[in-house]
Amino acid sequence: MASDSFQPSIMAISQPVLYDAIGTTYVRSRRADPAITRRLADELRLTPSGSYLDVACGTGNYTTALSALGGAWSAIDVSGVMLAQARGKSGSISWIQSSADLLPFPCATFDGAICTLAIHHFASLESPFAEVRRTLRRGSFVIFTGLADQMRHYWLCHYFPEMMARSIEKMPSESRIRVALSAAGFQSVTVSPFFVTNELSDLFLYSGKERPQLYLDSTLRANISSFANLASPDELQDGLARLIADLHNGAFASIKARYASQDGDYAYVIARFDG
Repeated sequence: MASDSFQPSIMAISQPVLYDAIGTTYVRSRRADPAITRRLADELRLTPSGSYLDVACGTGNYTTALSALGGAWSAIDVSGVMLAQARGKSGSISWIQSSADLLPFPCATFDGAICTLAIHHFASLESPFAEVRRTLRRGSFVIFTGLADQMRHYWLCHYFPEMMARSIEKMPSESRIRVALSAAGFQSVTVSPFFVTNELSDLFLYSGKERPQLYLDSTLRANISSFANLASPDELQDGLARLIADLHNGAFASIKARYASQDGDYAYVIARFDG
Protein backbone atom coordinates (compact mmCIF):
# COMPACT_ATOMS: atom_id res chain seq x y z
CA MET A 1 0.00 0.00 0.00
CA ALA A 2 1.12 3.61 -0.59
CA SER A 3 2.55 5.39 2.42
CA ASP A 4 0.18 7.87 4.09
CA SER A 5 3.14 10.07 4.98
CA PHE A 6 4.30 10.59 1.40
CA GLN A 7 4.28 14.20 0.24
CA PRO A 8 4.59 14.66 -3.54
CA SER A 9 7.93 16.24 -4.27
CA ILE A 10 6.50 18.32 -7.10
CA MET A 11 4.79 20.49 -4.52
CA ALA A 12 8.06 21.28 -2.79
CA ILE A 13 10.32 22.14 -5.71
CA SER A 14 10.15 24.71 -8.47
CA GLN A 15 9.41 23.79 -12.06
CA PRO A 16 12.95 24.64 -13.25
CA VAL A 17 14.39 22.25 -10.66
CA LEU A 18 11.79 19.59 -11.48
CA TYR A 19 12.60 19.58 -15.18
CA ASP A 20 16.31 20.01 -14.63
CA ALA A 21 16.04 16.70 -12.75
CA ILE A 22 13.96 14.68 -15.22
CA GLY A 23 15.16 16.42 -18.37
CA THR A 24 18.55 14.73 -18.45
CA THR A 25 17.11 11.47 -19.82
CA TYR A 26 14.21 12.86 -21.90
CA VAL A 27 15.83 11.89 -25.18
CA ARG A 28 15.39 8.18 -24.38
CA SER A 29 11.60 8.14 -24.58
CA ARG A 30 10.35 11.58 -25.57
CA ARG A 31 10.27 12.65 -29.21
CA ALA A 32 7.96 14.54 -31.53
CA ASP A 33 5.14 12.27 -32.67
CA PRO A 34 4.56 12.73 -36.44
CA ALA A 35 0.75 12.75 -36.20
CA ILE A 36 0.73 15.31 -33.40
CA THR A 37 3.26 17.44 -35.30
CA ARG A 38 1.09 17.43 -38.43
CA ARG A 39 -2.00 18.39 -36.46
CA LEU A 40 -0.19 21.24 -34.72
CA ALA A 41 1.05 22.52 -38.09
CA ASP A 42 -2.43 22.32 -39.59
CA GLU A 43 -4.07 24.16 -36.71
CA LEU A 44 -1.36 26.83 -36.78
CA ARG A 45 -1.87 27.21 -40.52
CA LEU A 46 1.89 27.13 -40.69
CA THR A 47 3.50 29.14 -43.48
CA PRO A 48 7.17 29.61 -44.45
CA SER A 49 6.91 33.35 -43.89
CA GLY A 50 5.21 33.14 -40.48
CA SER A 51 6.70 33.71 -37.04
CA TYR A 52 5.80 31.25 -34.27
CA LEU A 53 6.30 30.64 -30.56
CA ASP A 54 6.56 27.44 -28.51
CA VAL A 55 5.64 28.07 -24.87
CA ALA A 56 7.23 25.68 -22.33
CA CYS A 57 9.10 23.93 -25.13
CA GLY A 58 11.04 21.46 -22.97
CA THR A 59 13.80 19.86 -24.99
CA GLY A 60 12.35 21.34 -28.16
CA ASN A 61 11.07 18.18 -29.82
CA TYR A 62 7.96 19.75 -31.30
CA THR A 63 9.63 23.12 -31.91
CA THR A 64 12.30 21.45 -34.00
CA ALA A 65 9.86 19.23 -35.91
CA LEU A 66 7.60 22.16 -36.73
CA SER A 67 10.51 24.41 -37.65
CA ALA A 68 11.49 21.85 -40.29
CA LEU A 69 8.05 22.39 -41.86
CA GLY A 70 8.43 26.15 -42.07
CA GLY A 71 8.40 29.49 -40.33
CA ALA A 72 10.69 31.37 -37.98
CA TRP A 73 10.50 29.90 -34.48
CA SER A 74 11.18 31.12 -30.95
CA ALA A 75 10.82 28.92 -27.88
CA ILE A 76 10.85 29.49 -24.13
CA ASP A 77 11.22 27.21 -21.14
CA VAL A 78 12.12 27.64 -17.46
CA SER A 79 14.58 24.71 -17.41
CA GLY A 80 18.17 25.34 -18.41
CA VAL A 81 18.82 21.60 -18.68
CA MET A 82 15.95 21.19 -21.12
CA LEU A 83 17.04 24.16 -23.20
CA ALA A 84 20.64 22.94 -23.37
CA GLN A 85 19.36 19.81 -25.10
CA ALA A 86 17.07 21.86 -27.33
CA ARG A 87 19.93 24.08 -28.51
CA GLY A 88 21.79 20.99 -29.64
CA LYS A 89 18.94 20.11 -32.00
CA SER A 90 18.62 23.33 -33.95
CA GLY A 91 20.62 26.53 -34.11
CA SER A 92 18.01 28.24 -36.26
CA ILE A 93 15.49 28.47 -33.42
CA SER A 94 15.70 31.23 -30.82
CA TRP A 95 15.84 29.33 -27.50
CA ILE A 96 15.21 31.53 -24.45
CA GLN A 97 15.04 30.65 -20.76
CA SER A 98 11.93 32.35 -19.45
CA SER A 99 8.75 31.86 -17.49
CA ALA A 100 5.49 31.77 -19.43
CA ASP A 101 4.11 34.42 -17.06
CA LEU A 102 6.20 37.21 -18.61
CA LEU A 103 7.25 36.51 -22.18
CA PRO A 104 10.36 38.39 -23.37
CA PHE A 105 8.84 39.52 -26.67
CA PRO A 106 7.16 42.73 -27.90
CA CYS A 107 3.43 42.86 -28.49
CA ALA A 108 2.12 41.49 -31.80
CA THR A 109 5.27 39.51 -32.63
CA PHE A 110 3.92 36.11 -33.67
CA ASP A 111 1.48 34.55 -36.14
CA GLY A 112 0.79 31.55 -33.92
CA ALA A 113 1.86 29.74 -30.76
CA ILE A 114 1.82 26.23 -29.33
CA CYS A 115 2.05 24.68 -25.89
CA THR A 116 2.32 20.90 -25.61
CA LEU A 117 1.72 18.93 -22.41
CA ALA A 118 2.71 21.81 -20.12
CA ILE A 119 -0.24 23.91 -18.94
CA HIS A 120 -0.73 21.73 -15.85
CA HIS A 121 2.63 23.01 -14.62
CA PHE A 122 1.58 26.67 -14.76
CA ALA A 123 0.82 28.27 -11.40
CA SER A 124 -2.19 29.85 -13.10
CA LEU A 125 -3.51 29.90 -16.65
CA GLU A 126 -4.42 33.57 -16.79
CA SER A 127 -0.96 35.15 -17.01
CA PRO A 128 0.55 32.74 -19.59
CA PHE A 129 -2.56 32.88 -21.79
CA ALA A 130 -2.67 36.68 -21.59
CA GLU A 131 1.02 36.84 -22.49
CA VAL A 132 0.53 34.58 -25.51
CA ARG A 133 -2.40 36.72 -26.65
CA ARG A 134 -0.30 39.89 -26.15
CA THR A 135 2.52 38.57 -28.34
CA LEU A 136 0.21 37.39 -31.14
CA ARG A 137 -0.60 39.79 -33.96
CA ARG A 138 -3.10 37.24 -35.26
CA GLY A 139 -3.46 33.48 -35.63
CA SER A 140 -3.91 30.50 -33.36
CA PHE A 141 -2.74 29.38 -29.96
CA VAL A 142 -2.76 25.56 -30.12
CA ILE A 143 -2.59 23.67 -26.84
CA PHE A 144 -2.09 19.91 -26.64
CA THR A 145 -3.00 18.68 -23.18
CA GLY A 146 -4.79 16.16 -21.07
CA LEU A 147 -8.02 17.29 -19.41
CA ALA A 148 -8.97 16.47 -15.84
CA ASP A 149 -12.15 14.63 -16.90
CA GLN A 150 -10.24 12.57 -19.45
CA MET A 151 -7.65 11.49 -16.91
CA ARG A 152 -10.29 9.97 -14.64
CA HIS A 153 -10.73 7.38 -17.40
CA TYR A 154 -7.07 6.34 -17.52
CA TRP A 155 -6.74 2.75 -16.32
CA LEU A 156 -3.64 3.97 -14.51
CA CYS A 157 -6.11 5.13 -11.84
CA HIS A 158 -6.65 1.47 -10.90
CA TYR A 159 -2.99 0.74 -10.28
CA PHE A 160 -1.71 4.12 -9.10
CA PRO A 161 -4.75 5.86 -7.55
CA GLU A 162 -2.90 8.33 -5.35
CA MET A 163 -0.51 9.36 -8.10
CA MET A 164 -3.36 9.87 -10.52
CA ALA A 165 -5.42 11.80 -7.98
CA ARG A 166 -2.51 14.19 -7.58
CA SER A 167 -2.07 14.43 -11.35
CA ILE A 168 -5.77 15.11 -11.92
CA GLU A 169 -5.79 17.77 -9.23
CA LYS A 170 -3.09 19.66 -11.14
CA MET A 171 -4.72 19.26 -14.56
CA PRO A 172 -7.08 22.06 -15.65
CA SER A 173 -10.60 21.19 -16.77
CA GLU A 174 -11.88 22.12 -20.21
CA SER A 175 -14.15 24.76 -18.71
CA ARG A 176 -11.29 26.37 -16.80
CA ILE A 177 -9.15 26.49 -19.94
CA ARG A 178 -11.99 28.04 -21.95
CA VAL A 179 -12.62 30.72 -19.32
CA ALA A 180 -8.92 31.65 -19.13
CA LEU A 181 -8.56 31.84 -22.92
CA SER A 182 -11.66 34.00 -23.21
CA ALA A 183 -10.42 36.31 -20.45
CA ALA A 184 -7.10 36.63 -22.32
CA GLY A 185 -8.96 37.96 -25.37
CA PHE A 186 -9.09 34.99 -27.72
CA GLN A 187 -12.13 35.21 -29.96
CA SER A 188 -13.00 31.54 -30.38
CA VAL A 189 -12.02 28.26 -28.76
CA THR A 190 -12.53 24.76 -30.12
CA VAL A 191 -11.63 21.46 -28.45
CA SER A 192 -11.16 18.12 -30.19
CA PRO A 193 -10.13 14.77 -28.70
CA PHE A 194 -6.94 12.83 -29.26
CA PHE A 195 -6.91 9.05 -28.77
CA VAL A 196 -3.69 7.20 -27.91
CA THR A 197 -2.77 4.37 -30.29
CA ASN A 198 0.05 1.85 -30.55
CA GLU A 199 1.68 4.12 -33.13
CA LEU A 200 2.27 6.96 -30.66
CA SER A 201 6.02 7.65 -30.52
CA ASP A 202 6.07 10.34 -27.83
CA LEU A 203 5.91 8.32 -24.62
CA PHE A 204 4.10 10.68 -22.25
CA LEU A 205 1.84 9.69 -19.33
CA TYR A 206 -0.89 7.64 -21.04
CA SER A 207 1.24 6.50 -23.97
CA GLY A 208 0.96 2.97 -22.58
CA LYS A 209 -2.82 2.89 -22.82
CA GLU A 210 -2.65 0.04 -25.34
CA ARG A 211 0.87 -1.07 -24.35
CA PRO A 212 0.86 -1.54 -20.56
CA GLN A 213 4.28 -3.21 -20.64
CA LEU A 214 5.79 0.22 -21.31
CA TYR A 215 5.26 1.17 -17.66
CA LEU A 216 7.57 -1.62 -16.54
CA ASP A 217 10.47 0.36 -18.01
CA SER A 218 12.02 2.54 -15.31
CA THR A 219 13.59 4.85 -17.91
CA LEU A 220 10.20 5.64 -19.40
CA ARG A 221 8.71 6.29 -15.96
CA ALA A 222 11.62 8.59 -15.11
CA ASN A 223 10.69 10.83 -18.06
CA ILE A 224 7.05 11.20 -16.99
CA SER A 225 6.58 13.83 -14.30
CA SER A 226 3.68 12.01 -12.59
CA PHE A 227 5.71 8.85 -12.06
CA ALA A 228 8.89 10.75 -11.27
CA ASN A 229 7.38 13.12 -8.73
CA LEU A 230 3.84 12.19 -7.68
CA ALA A 231 4.10 8.44 -6.95
CA SER A 232 5.44 7.26 -3.61
CA PRO A 233 7.90 4.34 -3.68
CA ASP A 234 5.33 2.12 -1.94
CA GLU A 235 2.55 2.95 -4.37
CA LEU A 236 4.85 2.47 -7.34
CA GLN A 237 6.02 -0.93 -6.13
CA ASP A 238 2.49 -2.08 -5.29
CA GLY A 239 0.97 -0.80 -8.54
CA LEU A 240 3.62 -2.36 -10.75
CA ALA A 241 3.30 -5.68 -8.95
CA ARG A 242 -0.47 -5.70 -9.46
CA LEU A 243 -0.12 -4.68 -13.10
CA ILE A 244 2.37 -7.49 -13.76
CA ALA A 245 0.10 -10.00 -12.05
CA ASP A 246 -2.96 -8.88 -14.04
CA LEU A 247 -1.04 -9.05 -17.32
CA HIS A 248 -0.04 -12.62 -16.49
CA ASN A 249 -3.42 -13.84 -15.25
CA GLY A 250 -5.48 -12.13 -17.96
CA ALA A 251 -7.35 -9.76 -15.66
CA PHE A 252 -5.90 -6.62 -17.24
CA ALA A 253 -8.26 -6.65 -20.24
CA SER A 254 -11.37 -6.33 -18.09
CA ILE A 255 -9.82 -3.60 -15.96
CA LYS A 256 -8.85 -1.64 -19.08
CA ALA A 257 -12.37 -2.04 -20.47
CA ARG A 258 -13.82 -0.64 -17.27
CA TYR A 259 -12.05 2.67 -17.93
CA ALA A 260 -12.97 2.99 -21.62
CA SER A 261 -14.16 6.43 -22.71
CA GLN A 262 -15.28 8.08 -25.92
CA ASP A 263 -14.11 11.51 -24.77
CA GLY A 264 -10.50 11.07 -25.84
CA ASP A 265 -7.29 10.60 -23.88
CA TYR A 266 -5.89 14.07 -24.59
CA ALA A 267 -7.20 17.13 -26.41
CA TYR A 268 -6.26 19.81 -28.90
CA VAL A 269 -7.47 23.18 -27.68
CA ILE A 270 -7.39 25.75 -30.48
CA ALA A 271 -7.84 29.40 -29.58
CA ARG A 272 -8.09 31.89 -32.46
CA PHE A 273 -7.31 35.57 -32.63
CA ASP A 274 -7.91 37.40 -35.88
CA GLY A 275 -6.18 40.65 -34.97
